[in-house]
Amino acid sequence: MAIRPEYPRPQFFRDSWLSLNGEWDFRMDDRNEGLSNRWYENGGESGAFDRKIVVPFCYQSPLSGIGENEFHDVVWYRKKFRVPEKEAGKRTILHFGAVDYDAQVWLDGQHVCSHEGGNASFSIDITDALVGDEHTVVVRAQDYFEDMALPRGKQYWKEKGEVMWFTNMTGIWQTVWLEFVNPVWLDRVKFTPHLDTNEIEMETFIQGLPPKGRAELTVEITFAGSLVAKETVWAGERESRRINLQDFNDHGFGRWWSPEKPNLYHAAFTLNVDGIQSDRVTSYFGMRKISIEAGKVCLNNKPYPMKLVLDQGYFPDGILTAPSDEAIRLDVELCKKMGFNGMRKHQMVADPRYLYWCDRLGVLVWGEMANAYAYSEEYAYRMTQEWGEVIRRDYNHPCIVAWVPLNESWGVPDILIDPKQRHHAMALYHFTKSVDSTRLVLSNDGWEHCLSDLCTVHDYSQDRGVLLERYGNLDRILNDMTGRKFIYAPGYRYEGEPIMVTEFGGVNLRVTEKSPHVTPCAVNEKDFLDRLVDVIHPMVVSGLVQGYCYTQLTDTETEICGLLTWDREPKIPLELIRLINEGEIVDSL
Repeated sequence: MAIRPEYPRPQFFRDSWLSLNGEWDFRMDDRNEGLSNRWYENGGESGAFDRKIVVPFCYQSPLSGIGENEFHDVVWYRKKFRVPEKEAGKRTILHFGAVDYDAQVWLDGQHVCSHEGGNASFSIDITDALVGDEHTVVVRAQDYFEDMALPRGKQYWKEKGEVMWFTNMTGIWQTVWLEFVNPVWLDRVKFTPHLDTNEIEMETFIQGLPPKGRAELTVEITFAGSLVAKETVWAGERESRRINLQDFNDHGFGRWWSPEKPNLYHAAFTLNVDGIQSDRVTSYFGMRKISIEAGKVCLNNKPYPMKLVLDQGYFPDGILTAPSDEAIRLDVELCKKMGFNGMRKHQMVADPRYLYWCDRLGVLVWGEMANAYAYSEEYAYRMTQEWGEVIRRDYNHPCIVAWVPLNESWGVPDILIDPKQRHHAMALYHFTKSVDSTRLVLSNDGWEHCLSDLCTVHDYSQDRGVLLERYGNLDRILNDMTGRKFIYAPGYRYEGEPIMVTEFGGVNLRVTEKSPHVTPCAVNEKDFLDRLVDVIHPMVVSGLVQGYCYTQLTDTETEICGLLTWDREPKIPLELIRLINEGEIVDSL
């Protein structure tokens, strides 16, 4: 059976590709001797690779075929492959969805790439390193389990998860694949929708052109199979243009993207060099706008309450790697069935397939970075570099409406008293704004904000009376510190930003014997439902809260506060949760 066989980058599709998922040779390098013993040469024929692993699952996950939690900071991978005959003469690009944390890559014994960062994708043109017919790729991955200044999210620094931290990951954990392109190819496209002028801005990046060279680039835009626009231009390495989508009008055709109507335009790019087709790529985009108007969060120029659920993205057998594309789609579908219109991807960077299904099915996404726990200058360099790579990769997805580089002062634990850490939070805010001016950005979600586009609060009180009083009064929201931290860091204050409660709830219910024992805990389904009403209804009727994010979508290995079990079984009927979100259930049943 093929392992995660779906195309890994559906927002930019090219049909000439080959998955390298499946069984790889594997070795743990506890003595860190692989480099000195040159395991990367001749495919490591010395017998260094003594185990097998199923990629793209990390060795800690059962689906990898290993399933061991012991720390091994350095691991090696090896895979042999052949370039298909039909792709002969093309350039070969090697793609890694994600490797945690430091990766070094060799091809036929030649070092071709290094990459730092466990959440961002990276690629290498390996054409010039290919020798002969059969080829060997070797990957050395190094993690730093006890480095608290490493962007790691919920990955624990101990071997067994506890409280709100989960099993660690090391090495390859997203799809590895080859792509075959002609000598001149379209490297990427950047879509920026301009809703108010009915235009889509497209920035194209072409590789392989000679200096000052140009090629003929044609783009065809369709909607529901009908041609909307077609344009051919002479393009250089980097071009930017706007195309007017003259046929769309929200009052008529209704082609804007929203959770209620996830309309997508499809774009096909054809690149011709000297009259011969050199490349063809298909993509898509959504026309949507997220903004703040007159103090209101707006989607497509209309006030839009966000009803989000926190998604930590963990799976019982795959850790942060979904067992299948169907499993990813199921999470998105379950979110919608419960009456939520979005998900906050928490302390991890989403798989592009996840974002694809949110685009297709209509779910808002808050894109969040996996945070560190301690601050250092080295961390600041790491964080900024990797965060930029994440934004660049995921920029085109219409589902993403907000960026969260920092959460709850993780990575900046002394932000309240350390000006340097406040500068870091502001640097991330302004950096994000400098490369993406189209989305909302949070400097530090939950508390101790510097400058943020929203005033977001985390509040796990489960007392209905307290929540009704607190979120019905602006002064109480900003200044009631009972069980909470300061909303703003020194030097910053509330300036009328829309208010959202972006973590709340967390009601526990243990429904399976394998679930951990956590207190406090609902005693049965009726008690669980009553508690959900107690925490969600005050947000629905607040009048001041413009959106919320309930914690959380599913149970995890150490938490039982999911609306679903870890196996994605509903704890109570999904329809009841939908009715609570819609304000139809206001009292205990």
